[in-house]
Amino acid sequence: MSFYVVQFLSGLASAAALFLVASGLSIIFGVTRIVNFAHGAFYMLGAYVAFSLTERLSGTLGFWGGIIAAAVIVALIGVLVEMLLLRRIYRSPELFQLLATFGLTLMVEDLAVLIWGPDDLLGRRAPGLRGAFDFFGQAIPTYDVLLMVLGPVVLGALWLLFHRTRWGVLVRAATQDRDMVAALGVNQKWLFTSVFALGVFLAALGGALQIPRDAVNHTMDLRIIVDVFVVVVIGGLGSITGAFVAAVLVSELNAFGILIFPKISIILVFLVMAVVLIVRPWGLFGKPEAAARQTPGLAVQPWRPLSSQARLAFVGVLILAAALPLLGSNYALIVGAEIAIFVIFAVSLHFLMSVGGMASFGHAAYFGLGAYGVAFLAKLAGLPMIACLLLGPLLGLFGAIVFGWFAVQLSGVYFAMLTLAFAQIVWSIAFQWVDVTGGDNGILGVWPAALVATPARFYWLALAITALSVVVLRVLVFSPFGYALRATRDSGLRSEAIGINSKRIQWTAFVIAGTFAALAGALFAYLKGSVFPDNAGIALSVDSLVMVLLGGVETVSGAVVGAIVYKALSIWLVSYTELSKLVMGAVIVLLVVMFPKGIVGTFDSLIESGRLSFLKRGSSRATQTEGAE
Repeated sequence: MSFYVVQFLSGLASAAALFLVASGLSIIFGVTRIVNFAHGAFYMLGAYVAFSLTERLSGTLGFWGGIIAAAVIVALIGVLVEMLLLRRIYRSPELFQLLATFGLTLMVEDLAVLIWGPDDLLGRRAPGLRGAFDFFGQAIPTYDVLLMVLGPVVLGALWLLFHRTRWGVLVRAATQDRDMVAALGVNQKWLFTSVFALGVFLAALGGALQIPRDAVNHTMDLRIIVDVFVVVVIGGLGSITGAFVAAVLVSELNAFGILIFPKISIILVFLVMAVVLIVRPWGLFGKPEAAARQTPGLAVQPWRPLSSQARLAFVGVLILAAALPLLGSNYALIVGAEIAIFVIFAVSLHFLMSVGGMASFGHAAYFGLGAYGVAFLAKLAGLPMIACLLLGPLLGLFGAIVFGWFAVQLSGVYFAMLTLAFAQIVWSIAFQWVDVTGGDNGILGVWPAALVATPARFYWLALAITALSVVVLRVLVFSPFGYALRATRDSGLRSEAIGINSKRIQWTAFVIAGTFAALAGALFAYLKGSVFPDNAGIALSVDSLVMVLLGGVETVSGAVVGAIVYKALSIWLVSYTELSKLVMGAVIVLLVVMFPKGIVGTFDSLIESGRLSFLKRGSSRATQTEGAE
């Protein structure tokens, strides 16, 4: 019994750091409405800066002075980020803000490696708290007791700050109605800056307090950010009390899951999040009206079918791409096939996001299911490649049917987070079901048939399937189904009023997008000759979002261009520089700030403005000619 009590207390200690980071993210989202993907990066920076201060300035600041100073320094960095970057994109769609903060995360990862090196760093023990005390034969670290006390203390301090100070009242008012707060004369810029600073301070403090418990490394950001998103969603976006309760719940599930449910320990927290979102979409302590917000940033202008000139251009580009084997090396053909596969993946997500208005944070689930589908059929059933390509994606289709039915009941951020939960469930099953999936060792030897075994032939196969997929999805966009889907996106109530079954239409779109993503995963398995759990990981889902937003969510061809540019640039950077994430992150941030409509959207805007300018000049000349006559 004492062992389980100690395990429970250990979970409470872990909950403290998780609560600090989650409360900061919840505060920032509640006021600024930014889904800050870089919050984990500030947590990581807090740990790195605290390590440096406690090691090099321990005689001046002391251990605890170094911890506090690290949190303050990182908070000041957060202020600079808010003033120089986020202020420029507050009016941009939230999805573009997510993209900008993701780019910032990539930059911070490489900067951390550049400054502190790639190796794990072991911090010193907290003075006076280095030992442990005995609890019925079980040792409990004294430092853990401090963390157990710290969580409720910080919760109480935040409650007093938000309920007993004028600044806290303004923050709570801005959470409810930002426009009204601005109308009352409150300077929103500095209010947002102070809120962001507080959120970053809490995240950095959570990271700094971990140096006596865990090694500091450059993967801490992505490791914590998933759990933080889970905590914030379970507790309710904008609720500090909810973040505290959810942090304890998630930490205890992690502590006891490995003991009670070892086979599904990784899945537990995501199962809980999925159940909470299905039963109570706004979270345990959230407010119902938050779930009514539609996915932001997806108000797409009316599209026009391709003109005859555009069709000719598409055919011309396709012919040039098909000629690559005549000029390129085998490496170029492999890269070309990979880019073509990710074009399918990107256009499938674009169909769901732009046409359907549903931003999925877990689209990689169906990519991974498609990859595992062909691997099972090829390795276990011994079916030929053509049969595997036809039947393998059905696993992704089945996953999309099941997950999509629950997901389309939600909207906005809650929809996105439920898709993330389902994707993490798929990843967790692939990672832990070693007997079937091979776990982290993956499934090897998934090779293409002899007919398409050469790089040139496989490239042509991938290009043909990609072209067909793009054409089919574009036809769907301008079909009666596509118009009904766009009507549902723009106004669910009006579409229901004219007889459109909105949920059924959205569910169908979800299944279509998942099936094409699974097709991309099936081709990717044959390209690489193997399948791993990372094929369904969160990093791949983020990549697909970046591709769509980079090309332009308001254009049908944006996903194609975005996938080509992003994959080509990422592959080139990995080959030619050790700081690929730093450069890629900088490019993403620059594009979001300078070209918020994406590459294709910006290009279309320039052409449209040039055409209007030409028409205006022509009209002016005609007026002058009439006047002269």
